Amino acid sequence: LYIFGAIDHAAALARVGKLLGYRVTVCDARARFVTPERFPEADELVVEWPDRFLRSSPVDETTAICVLTHDPKFDVPVLEVALRLPQVGYIGVMGSRRTHHDRMRRLREAGLTDTELGRLASPIGLDLGARTPEETAVSIAAEIIARRWGGGGKPLTEVDGRIHHQPSDTP
Repeated sequence: LYIFGAIDHAAALARVGKLLGYRVTVCDARARFVTPERFPEADELVVEWPDRFLRSSPVDETTAICVLTHDPKFDVPVLEVALRLPQVGYIGVMGSRRTHHDRMRRLREAGLTDTELGRLASPIGLDLGARTPEETAVSIAAEIIARRWGGGGKPLTEVDGRIHHQPSDTP
């Protein structure tokens, strides 16, 4: 789990990511925010521009990338890199709907295709009515899980068939 943007929501997401068994990396170009005190659960803390870091980082179909920066100078370049990586399992970015529309315009101007942009979860997370950073982290984690395993994100009372799958059920 790569988390870009060392904000309060990132600290909560790092905790949830560890709970889910991810190796958690928090990256931000601002050294004063990337500290072990703020992110004790993180496996790796990186002070670097997110796009530079991601260019040299290993990714595969289980990798989740969460961009929480809220700033075009950080998130547009890292999303340009992330959306062009072929094997990333999840790419999500935080921001309002207005920010989303502006970001999509900027990404199109940078040459990303509709197919590449279609991989982006924005605004990030499922609608759980989250209010706190911790609740938002659960919302994001729920979306990552749903996309990884093909879940619909609906209440189980509205779903027919198997409820919870066992590890032996996975391909």
